[in-house]
Amino acid sequence: MLNRVILIGRLTRDPELRYTPAGVAVTQFTLAVDRPFTSGGSKEREADFINIVTWRQLAETCANYLRKGRLTAVEGRIQVRNYDNNEGKRVYVTEVIADNVRFLESSNSAGSREEGGSNANASYSGGGSGNRGGGSREQQDPFIDDGKPIDISDDDLPF
Repeated sequence: MLNRVILIGRLTRDPELRYTPAGVAVTQFTLAVDRPFTSGGSKEREADFINIVTWRQLAETCANYLRKGRLTAVEGRIQVRNYDNNEGKRVYVTEVIADNVRFLESSNSAGSREEGGSNANASYSGGGSGNRGGGSREQQDPFIDDGKPIDISDDDLPF
């Protein structure tokens, strides 16, 4: 069986960071994902608004770096849960539990897309002992120099 989802869209609002009673971080945000077609005679594309949930270190990273309007890729699984509301009616919630979030724009370019802002491809994953989400971006990205020359000897190259 397989339950895997990959989405690319823009955040509709800033992520909400909360903590469970056990102290586990959880973040929720909504991703607007354009549909690949237009409806009727209008040129306007419709979008689906998909609820995303992240946990632990990934939740804290998303809360710190994601903002409304940022183009973001999310990888995870679909989960359906239900509960009884105050009126006694059963409510069903469908959401994506993300285990990998990729920031497709730098924080500068979200506000200056028209001015040709640069793209940044930072990726953060959650869960497991191989969690790449910890620490600052400078510690994780070996190419943080943004195109400056790197001193590499011929002995270091595998070819």
